[in-house]
Amino acid sequence: MELNLRPIGVIRSPYKSPLECPSQGRLSEEIFIVEVFPEFEGGLKDVETCTHLILLYWLDKARRDVLTAMPPHDKKEHGVFATRSPHRPNPIGFAVVELIERRGRKLIVKGLDALDGTPVIDIKPYSSAIDCVENAKIGWFEEVNKK
Repeated sequence: MELNLRPIGVIRSPYKSPLECPSQGRLSEEIFIVEVFPEFEGGLKDVETCTHLILLYWLDKARRDVLTAMPPHDKKEHGVFATRSPHRPNPIGFAVVELIERRGRKLIVKGLDALDGTPVIDIKPYSSAIDCVENAKIGWFEEVNKK
């Protein structure tokens, strides 16, 4: 099986190194620019009617050879698929961002934790009516936060 992904744009970020990034983008008040490449501009039609977007991006600086991670929340080893570690076999980043403004092919957003130059692989509208799963939990994370 072969998968072919093409970046549709790039993220312009104030973060130049992984050490500068917050552990979760939703904790950041920084402003980012998502530059969509000219050939994909038509796909932005009506995007300005959305308050929030799902961004999928390729974590091109992440390691792809790890199957366990140690989150900062509990400092215990977990399988990478039970964490949000950027280091994983297919380092796809996922964020729900607030759309502040559209300027042509540029989307001004907030709530991201990506590095400058990160490739964007897709953009989708976020809907709390469709995408929100009430009472969803990460078991180990819930245990850590009980303490």
